Amino acid sequence: MMTLGLVGMPNPSLAAMVDSIKAKITRESLHLRFTEAAVEFMKKCISFALQQKFKAASRINARLLRHFKRIHIVDSTSWDINPLLEDILPGSGGGASSANCKVQLFYEYLHGVFSFFEIVPGTRPDSRYSANLPERIHRGELLIADLGYFCIKTFSRICQRGAFFLSRFYVGTTLFDQRTRAVINLRALLKRVKDDAYELSVLMGPMNQNQVACRLICLRVSEEVANERRRKLLKTSRKKQRTPSQQHLFMAGWILMVTNVPQEWLPAGMVRPFYSLRWQIELLFKQLKSTIKIHNTNTAKEPRLRCELLGRLLVAILIQNVHAHVNTRMWNTKHQEISFEKLYKRVQERAFIILEALLKSVKAAAEYIEEEVRRLLKNCKKLRQKSRLSTLEFLEYGRNQRVRKWGYANN
Repeated sequence: MMTLGLVGMPNPSLAAMVDSIKAKITRESLHLRFTEAAVEFMKKCISFALQQKFKAASRINARLLRHFKRIHIVDSTSWDINPLLEDILPGSGGGASSANCKVQLFYEYLHGVFSFFEIVPGTRPDSRYSANLPERIHRGELLIADLGYFCIKTFSRICQRGAFFLSRFYVGTTLFDQRTRAVINLRALLKRVKDDAYELSVLMGPMNQNQVACRLICLRVSEEVANERRRKLLKTSRKKQRTPSQQHLFMAGWILMVTNVPQEWLPAGMVRPFYSLRWQIELLFKQLKSTIKIHNTNTAKEPRLRCELLGRLLVAILIQNVHAHVNTRMWNTKHQEISFEKLYKRVQERAFIILEALLKSVKAAAEYIEEEVRRLLKNCKKLRQKSRLSTLEFLEYGRNQRVRKWGYANN
């Protein structure tokens, strides 16, 4: 009920929950069952689900991904909750709620599963959470993170563990030339660059701290994109009553990336599509909110909030396990992919059917799901676009390659 039942309810309520399981229990009795013990039980269920692996589980095989044992993508999503919970999960207040819930999520791309998540107050910035990242990244693994997690100490510790990182570059960070140890004036340097792509080996961070030896990849954007980025920067600055620096306005004309992945593993021209893997977690967040509706609660009782949230996350973990199993097999054998959106929506449509099967027996539910997975192979495939490759296809075939049997021609 706390999992599939909630996913199938557009507007969950205690009465709807009671009705969904057809049990002789009042809504008041159900309300009293949302306790700390119930929260701990849901945590154990989640822990068990995270540890499960399909017998046929394997990793995505693609040319530019083969060097890494795992590829971790980290990001967060947040939403306002009942203001009466502000002492537990404080929010920023002002025009928003004084209570806000944030989920920090790890998505392991190669095996297609959630590897970790944590529920934190919405006021805790991603930059503070960055210190927790290295302990979850092991030798031979790669972390892809957005600018909110940019931290020199974090990157240094990842390097020390024999692991790799790929991140947007925070403009204003001190850079030194690896060979001469001279300070780099990045703005003056890029003004002299005529090409659309430029790369240099740098030491990142102040000289008196643990500097990070890495590659700085600079990719020029079109004038149209650069002007739009500058317009947004000026608008944001006016709201905060600030004046953007000439440095930031100039850098709006470039995409700046830093990584310690060797050039032979990740050429500069492939850094941008490789970094676009990060959008996979954005697609997941979209499904968590639009389909699983992890943010759809207004309770003022903390145990109920956590039970509902954990229940929904449990369903998402199980869906991801199914997706990983099916998607990996489809890609590795036929170079086809399974859509997140289609799979999540199909599960939502069938949520109460699965719930009713579970209430009868686990065996009945397992048989139904096994049959349903076979149908999903047909109905949840991503549509191929002849005008462009998907990110995964791009990482497999490269910029100038096409597959003839799909209707593409080699450039």
